[in-house]
Amino acid sequence: MITVTNLSVNFDGQPLFKDVDLKFTPGNCYGVIGANGAGKSTLLRVLSGELDSTSGDVSIAPNCHMSVLKQDHFAFDEFTVLDTVIMGNKKLYDIMKEKDALYMKEDFSDEDGLRAAELEAEFAEMDGWEAESDASKLIQGLGLEESILYQMMSDLGGNEKVKVLLAQALFGNPDIILLDEPTNHLDINAVEWLEDFLMDYEGTVIVVSHDRYFLNVVCTHMVDIDYGKIKMYVGNYEFWYESSQLVQKMIKQQNKRNEEKIKELETFIQRFSANKSKSKQATSRKKMLDKLTVNEMPASSRRYPFVGFEMDREAGKDLLTVTDISKSLNGEKMFENISFTLNHGDKIAIIGENELAVTALLKILAEEEEPDSGEIKWGVSTSRSYFPKDNNEFFEGSTLNLCDWLRQYSKPGFETQNDTYIRGFLGRMLFSGDDVFKQVKVLSGGEKVRCMLSRMMLFGSNVLILDQPTNHLDLESITAVNNGLAAFKGNVIFASHDHEFMNTIANRIIRINSDGTITDRMCTYDEYLEKLKNNEV
Repeated sequence: MITVTNLSVNFDGQPLFKDVDLKFTPGNCYGVIGANGAGKSTLLRVLSGELDSTSGDVSIAPNCHMSVLKQDHFAFDEFTVLDTVIMGNKKLYDIMKEKDALYMKEDFSDEDGLRAAELEAEFAEMDGWEAESDASKLIQGLGLEESILYQMMSDLGGNEKVKVLLAQALFGNPDIILLDEPTNHLDINAVEWLEDFLMDYEGTVIVVSHDRYFLNVVCTHMVDIDYGKIKMYVGNYEFWYESSQLVQKMIKQQNKRNEEKIKELETFIQRFSANKSKSKQATSRKKMLDKLTVNEMPASSRRYPFVGFEMDREAGKDLLTVTDISKSLNGEKMFENISFTLNHGDKIAIIGENELAVTALLKILAEEEEPDSGEIKWGVSTSRSYFPKDNNEFFEGSTLNLCDWLRQYSKPGFETQNDTYIRGFLGRMLFSGDDVFKQVKVLSGGEKVRCMLSRMMLFGSNVLILDQPTNHLDLESITAVNNGLAAFKGNVIFASHDHEFMNTIANRIIRINSDGTITDRMCTYDEYLEKLKNNEV
């Protein structure tokens, strides 16, 4: 158990959050949410003891083993993978190394023998003989070969290191696990394995993640950092989001009787407490939702950007025909002789293990690059907007402020060119006050993405092509983009790592296979994953 009492953290004299009182208990998974810069990672660092708070206290039950997902991918380069994983239980690792050092001594004394006996007893009590087997199970669960255990960390690729560090955080049955963005760089199967692991884990999990699907599956509570305050609510992210939207709506409904509002909220709670999963986390969440009162529901004042795409005109009969296109980069085949057509209503998620191939295809469809062979043909009535994965060329070296930058992309005419219109548009994307006079070259990654989305919205296109549009965004902005694309009446072709994003937007999946061919299915992302499990793809 972790008890947080009257906690405050200041940076440069300014409070990040203050007067925080929280209790984290075993058997629950807590998702920490908040805007970029709100202090999510800072809270985890304070809970782990890595960072001192300005005031207040963090109390952890005695003899609790806490494990933290390490962020430095190079910290263990001098160690084998096996040693790195076992370091997740530092005490066990230290016992192993001391024991090994004793047995290697040439002048092994009686005193050494007594010490070795003590260490052997502790080692056995901590299930040390199972350590290698346990490490192997974690590594294989995350999709790596068992043989990797005996390689040096320095020989691994970035994504392999991510999985090893995650295995380290989960090793040794810790009482408390702190995870900061654990699904970053994980493939679909590894994320699913992690979800299953955490859903049946009996300790305390505290996780920061931008992956809404992951938060919905594993979390029993949401910890919301908003305007310097931190509040804890029962339920997963979907419950937090929908209920906070509902409460906000009801606050504005002055004429509605309180009894009617309470009845509507109670019905909402009952719908969310329906338990489809039998995991420990889901069962725990259902019990707490059943006991939830209306007064305990979230009432967040969080602001969401407005993301809405309107077509200037509908596309005609012919949209897009792709015929036998091939592409190689630096001598490596990305795809070969692929063909497909775009139909009215299609919202296509492009997926594949090779991200370079996915980006290459989107660039060709956006006519930013040419295929090596074959052709693409867009219908004459189509108009396209492209959101590139790398947007640096739009901002680097620019001396324009936000207002003037966006004005470049607005349609000719007085209304769409004047300051009032541009500032109003930027305001809906949460750029207000003096923000609009900032030079675009100093914007953060998330602010640049919001600018690029604003640019797309001004075009009025009927086909949208987007490559990883949620990178650098906080949960509020991801949700806004998700809702905007789901509501869009035209065609969308996109790539994303966000499970919820793909599943709620795409009605067609095109996968670029490792041999350069494609698999094309008319279905949602979840339906595609189900087909994959059943070997129907």
